[in-house]
Amino acid sequence: MNGFDLILFDCDGVLVDSEIIAADVESKLLTEAGYPISIEEMGERFSGMTWQNILLQIEREASIPLSASLLDKSEKLLDMRLASDVQAIAGVEAALKRIDLKRCICSNSSSARLAMMLSKVGLSQFFAPNIFSAKDLGADRVKPKPDIFLHGAKQMGAAPSRCVVVEDSVHGVQAARDAGMRVIGFTGASHTYPSHADRLTDAGAETVISRMVDLPGIVAALAEWEGVA
Repeated sequence: MNGFDLILFDCDGVLVDSEIIAADVESKLLTEAGYPISIEEMGERFSGMTWQNILLQIEREASIPLSASLLDKSEKLLDMRLASDVQAIAGVEAALKRIDLKRCICSNSSSARLAMMLSKVGLSQFFAPNIFSAKDLGADRVKPKPDIFLHGAKQMGAAPSRCVVVEDSVHGVQAARDAGMRVIGFTGASHTYPSHADRLTDAGAETVISRMVDLPGIVAALAEWEGVA
C-alpha cells in the first residue's frame, strides 16, 4: 500500500452502529417539540451533523423555537442508549487487522462518548491514543469543515494527499475532500437509505462499499490508482 501513509476513520456509522440510535432518540425529541420527523428522515437529512447544528438548521427552516434544554436532554438520553445498545459494525475488527497502515479516528462525537463506545465494542485497542474529536478543536470546527481531518493528519505526521478517509455521511465526505484527502464511502450501517451511495459519490467519495470485508481490498486498490486527490 505504497500510495497511502494514513487511513482516517469516522466513528459513528463506520466503526460503531450508533447513527440509528441517535436518529431514534433525536426524532422522538423533535416530534415531541412540534417538529414531526421519522428515524429514516433523520438519517437521510442529518447524518454526520452535531445535534446542536441539527437544531439550528431546523429552527431556520421551520421557524420553530427549540428549547435549549433539548441539547442536554438529547445528550443524556443518547449516552444512556449508546452505553447499553451500541454495537460494532459487522466485520470491522477483521478489516482493521488486515490493513497495514497507520490509523486514527476523526469524529464529531465528543472524546468522552468516543471512549465509551470504542471501549464497549472492543475497538479501543486498534486506535488509542489516536482518537480525535472535532469538538475538542471548537464548536465551530466540526464537519463539514475539514479541520478535524487536517488535525488528525498533522498529529499522525501525514500529508493530506497521502491520506484516505472512510466516511458514511455527506458532511464527512465533504470535509475529507476539502482537506485534500481521498475518500471511501461506507453504507453498511443500520441508518443507510436508498440514495445513500449516490449521495456519497456526489459529495466526492471515489468508491462506496457496504461491507467492511471489502475495505482492505479497496484501500489496496486505491493505493495503486492515482485518482483525483
